[in-house]
Amino acid sequence: MPGLSLSLHLVINFFSDMFLRGASTILLLVCSNIFMTLAWYGHIAFKSRLEKWSLAAIVVLSWGVALFEYCFQVPANRLGSAELGGPFTIWQLKVIQEVVSLVVFTLFVVLFMKGDSLKWNHLAGFACLVLAVYFIFRK
Repeated sequence: MPGLSLSLHLVINFFSDMFLRGASTILLLVCSNIFMTLAWYGHIAFKSRLEKWSLAAIVVLSWGVALFEYCFQVPANRLGSAELGGPFTIWQLKVIQEVVSLVVFTLFVVLFMKGDSLKWNHLAGFACLVLAVYFIFRK
C-alpha cells in the first residue's frame, strides 16, 4: 500500500504545515502587538523617564518603535493569509489580531499602568470579542 502511505504522509504534512503557519502567525501577531502597544502607550506608562522630551521627539520615538511592529505584522499577515497559502481568511486574521491586541494591551495595563485596574465591564467587553471570534470562524 505505498500509495496510501504516500497519501497519508502528504495529508499529515499539509496539516502540520497549516498548524505551523497558524501558530507562527499568532506568535508574530503577539510580537507585533507588543511593539504596537509600546509605541502607542509606552510614552504614557514611562512618562517620568520621558517628561523632558518634546511631543515631536515622542512622535519620532513612537514611529521608531512602530517600525518593529510592521516587521512582525506584515510577515504574520503573509504567513497566515489563505490568499498566500495560509490557514486564515482575511476576516479571521483581523479578528485574531484584535483579540491578540486586547490581550497584550490588558497585560500592559495591568503590569505598567498602576492607576488603572481591570474591571468587570472590561472583561464583559472582551467576552463579546471572543464571541466575535466564534462567529467569524463559524462556517
